[in-house]
Amino acid sequence: MSDRPKRWHVAEPAPPDYIAALSDLPPVLAQVLYNRGYRDPAQARAFLEGRWDGPNDPFLLKGMAEAVQTIRRAIRGRQPIAIYGDYDADGVSATVVLAHALRAIGATGRIHIPHRYEEGYGVNAAALRKLAEQGVRLVITVDCGISSAREVAEAAEYGLQVIITDHHTPGLELPPAAAIINPRQPDCPYPFKDLAGVGLAYKLAQALLQTEDRGWKTEALGPPSSVPRPLSSDDLFDLVALGTVADVVPLRGENRMLVQQGLAQMRRAPRPGLQALLDIADIPPQRITARTLGYILGPRLNASGRLTHARYSLKLLMAETPAEARPLARQLNEWNRQRQHLTLQYTEAARQRVLAEGIAPLLFVASRDFLSGIVGLVASRLLDEFYRPAVVVAIEDGQSKGSARSIPGFHIAEALNACHDLFERHGGHAAAAGFTIRTERLPELQARLQALATAALGDHDVIRPLRIDAEPALADLTERLLANLARLEPCGQDNPPPLFLTRGLRVLDRRYVGRDAAHLQLRLTDGQEERRAVVFNHARITAHVPDRVDVVYQLAWNEWGGQGQVEMHICDLRPAQL
Repeated sequence: MSDRPKRWHVAEPAPPDYIAALSDLPPVLAQVLYNRGYRDPAQARAFLEGRWDGPNDPFLLKGMAEAVQTIRRAIRGRQPIAIYGDYDADGVSATVVLAHALRAIGATGRIHIPHRYEEGYGVNAAALRKLAEQGVRLVITVDCGISSAREVAEAAEYGLQVIITDHHTPGLELPPAAAIINPRQPDCPYPFKDLAGVGLAYKLAQALLQTEDRGWKTEALGPPSSVPRPLSSDDLFDLVALGTVADVVPLRGENRMLVQQGLAQMRRAPRPGLQALLDIADIPPQRITARTLGYILGPRLNASGRLTHARYSLKLLMAETPAEARPLARQLNEWNRQRQHLTLQYTEAARQRVLAEGIAPLLFVASRDFLSGIVGLVASRLLDEFYRPAVVVAIEDGQSKGSARSIPGFHIAEALNACHDLFERHGGHAAAAGFTIRTERLPELQARLQALATAALGDHDVIRPLRIDAEPALADLTERLLANLARLEPCGQDNPPPLFLTRGLRVLDRRYVGRDAAHLQLRLTDGQEERRAVVFNHARITAHVPDRVDVVYQLAWNEWGGQGQVEMHICDLRPAQL
């Protein structure tokens, strides 16, 4: 937790008639639902029960009918199909989803996952040319391609058709593809715009399997490994959940439903690759949560693409036996350790640069010492500490590669679109983006992005808001409340774990715990009740915790030695305002 000041915003109390209509729920939970925008009690109950009445028909997506027809035509004509993936957890999960669906309907072809360092972000023209030389006639992108107008135009010269499935923000020019599936493209009627790359791959898989069920049967093509296998779109929920959470898209609406279904599937029977990663992390399948996907599985799957090649993560997710999966999981775990070390090293170097140069409206750090596979993580760490849009660039001879992370009020993909003339390629969405740029253009990019950030955010100090859901007393912090709050899961982007504020607590005890005494454990009281609280990574929070404090926190269950208790995980604290 950063020691930089935060602005506390306590939600206005829900109307008494709203609380009364949900009287079977703890008032704190009812308040949280009200804060999330579920102002109708019936809506609130539907959310808690996981009911989703939104669009499930994949053919509502613009371009879906054309994509299915093009794929069916290629299968009938015995034309090999290539899936062009991306090297992050979302892209790899999406690739596996579509590979299973194509195999189920008798398609043949290959998978291409780009090499981050050799091919860079997005669709690579040389890779398309090579696929054409290998006999491929149709390429389907997943989680990439919407910003690759030039490359898709060139592909036609090699005799390739291209279907694009991509959830990133479209640029000023759409690629001349056979079909584009992206709910953010103009005139797309699909109401839910926030599907991840894997979500769109799932919708295409759903459409292909639905048409198969309706009698559009095709003969089995290719070698025995390509013989169609029975597959329901429900069999893919676990992969969809994994990529959706790992890509930090909003966990509302259709995404929440997909993740709920995927978590339930994983808890019942994880596929061999996921089971192998869970075994390494010592997590039983029954205890998988969205946090497990975002903080345990996702980083390990991303590690191979960050340091070497994402094909190892692809092989893990496609592994059919534990014996095949275990060595791959061990290797990904080791790469993840290396990634963690490099992230800490690069972040401290970038942090010192920011402090030395001054905290501008937009943080821009470029270095020849950085690996491009790590710069996105460094940008995220800088944003977390300084609460500014952050751009971190790995400088290389000729072309450099950068990643950007942003805060509400500064749409980073639109900012990059405003500088499109500087890039070799770029893409992203409101909160995260990436680009490739000729190295000599970096100073101009920095100046233009700084100007855009200053215009959007102003020169004033931007303070991170903490949106507090309620102010419970310590007596309210019970196991029953925690069990009810668990009904909000899966929590994540746009559906965060609730934040609470309790004022005027006296500190009874302080002690350092964890490896290298990294965490501060407190015992707090309001004069009647006591609770244990933990301040994780306390070193930069405060040099001194006063005797009386106001604390902002999340609730968690701590179990040790067969005993469990509710504890407070502190996100911010101040001297008590008495």
